[in-house]
Amino acid sequence: MLVLGASCLVLALVARLLPPGLAKEVARFVPCCVQAVFALRRDPRVPRRARYVLAFAGLYTLSGINVIPDFVPVIGLLDNVVVLVVALRYASRQVAREVLIAAWSGNPAVLERLLGRRRPPRDPDAPRRRWRRIRDR
Repeated sequence: MLVLGASCLVLALVARLLPPGLAKEVARFVPCCVQAVFALRRDPRVPRRARYVLAFAGLYTLSGINVIPDFVPVIGLLDNVVVLVVALRYASRQVAREVLIAAWSGNPAVLERLLGRRRPPRDPDAPRRRWRRIRDR
């Protein structure tokens, strides 16, 4: 856990020293994700289920027990990034996008790209798609 905390601190320091651009955003990605996860965890507008998912993602990222060990170069942090991205995308379906953007400390364009397009709201009067089982066909 100490190694991951130190690596996040190093990434945050490197991100401050880099000139604006893609390299800076990549270096700031994990620290921004962790900060957004913990900010959303405390936000009262986030539903309980999304808070649990965000708490799990934050704890998984900060814990030393991972699927891929953190000391493996490059891919060691990859499982942490995947868990953070999945948790943020899940939260984006439960929470207004403005809440997520307010919790994000990095470039909002990076978060918009991470979350994908906004889905149009579903018409409540439209018929719902019914999934059929294969054996019902």
